[in-house]
Amino acid sequence: MSAQTKMADIKFNATTYNFGKFPETHPIVSCNFVFSNTGDAPLIIHQAYASCGCTVPEYPKQPIMPGKQGVIKVTYNGTGKIPGSIHKTITIRTNGKTEMIRLYIDGEMMAKK
Repeated sequence: MSAQTKMADIKFNATTYNFGKFPETHPIVSCNFVFSNTGDAPLIIHQAYASCGCTVPEYPKQPIMPGKQGVIKVTYNGTGKIPGSIHKTITIRTNGKTEMIRLYIDGEMMAKK
């Protein structure tokens, strides 16, 4: 006898965001990663953490119901950092079928003239 277990699953519209070029005079940039719960059980995000302290993900703490969407906001703070290319990774851990997924942000902070 096999019981069908319900399971959440997370699906992102995109897993990479490129800020393009942004000035050192405005070093804080943010983007939103929109996701859906494509499973049939509530989706819980257990953790969202970045590859460094200059990148901060904000994620919903409440369960995302099946068929509903949520947003993970990622903010990069380049204050005091050396201008140049950025490539950061944000790791998301969930209770879903996809237990771990990575998001990426890229861009280039341009030096003051």
